[in-house]
Amino acid sequence: MADDTAEQQREQLNTGTKPVAESHRFDEARLLAWMQANVEGFEGPLEVRQFKGGQSNPTYQLVTPGKKYVMRRKPPGKLLPSAHAVDREFRVISALYPTGFPVARPYGLCVDDEVIGTMFYVMDMVEGRILWDQTLPSYQPAERHALFMAKIRTLADLHNTDYQAVGLEGFGKPGNYFARQIDRWSKQYKASETVHLESIERLIEWLPKTTPADDQTTIVHGDYRLDNMVMHPTEPRVIAVLDWELSTLGNPLADFTYLLMNWVNGAISTLPDLKGHGIPTMDEAVAEYCRLTGRDGLPDLNWYMAYNMFRLAGICQGIVGRVRDGTANSPQAAAMAERVPLLGEAAWEYAKKAGA
Repeated sequence: MADDTAEQQREQLNTGTKPVAESHRFDEARLLAWMQANVEGFEGPLEVRQFKGGQSNPTYQLVTPGKKYVMRRKPPGKLLPSAHAVDREFRVISALYPTGFPVARPYGLCVDDEVIGTMFYVMDMVEGRILWDQTLPSYQPAERHALFMAKIRTLADLHNTDYQAVGLEGFGKPGNYFARQIDRWSKQYKASETVHLESIERLIEWLPKTTPADDQTTIVHGDYRLDNMVMHPTEPRVIAVLDWELSTLGNPLADFTYLLMNWVNGAISTLPDLKGHGIPTMDEAVAEYCRLTGRDGLPDLNWYMAYNMFRLAGICQGIVGRVRDGTANSPQAAAMAERVPLLGEAAWEYAKKAGA
């Protein structure tokens, strides 16, 4: 692997920190007191930094002389119902951590808004690689292949986890996952709507009528992608899956086909020769996931792609709505407005392939 490459510099930039933004400042003395009372082994003094990037929950690096922590909090201001559920993030990583599944060690959840202004939780800071460029330009083909297979294997491990055995019964409603998700993202989209889009209206009508049968309930991450995980510094191994805000109990194929969107509208879709590049083809990714989870194949793929693109349009529109309401957490958030109609059109194209 080449040293000091542009990608590695970008990784350092995006995983770096900055002084806390004015809109996200809080009383650090109150946080220090909470950490002393609630975080096992904590020893101050405490320095607070904010991670660069991100558009959802503000994320902070908490630095002490002997250890670094990460804090995730709800953003201040007007929020959509059920959004920014840091308490759900804390619950799922607390359930998974004892199993050995790769998540950061959780230390504590604070639901008292009087401490820093909004709900937050604190977890361990896991040191490793966050790979922002899906094409992995600074890696050799064999390394790329191993990293992608590790990503698929880790998702299969999540879906193979018995949610009842780890104490997550009640974390979501078993069955009818797609129907409930379509209803949720339709409502979220409408709450944030800034421009009327015919493609979205068609999808809101068509998707609920054509939902495939829900054949399984597992823990689902909800936003599983390469830059939401920390890789081991040198090995092709996931050491922490991050950003569990959208996690719930649901159909694992929703999670896996969301990951497959990288092959159709992500950076790797622009590569002319996936095999030569070392990245598995979509068919190979499907075969590996099915092998690891005991499935015979992946039916209704076009429907799943339409659903996932619609859902992503809803997520992006939520960010656009926060720009409208003045609560967005990133200067790039306004650019999401350009993505929504493109996602809507692409989703409708897949819907037509699925029989719409």
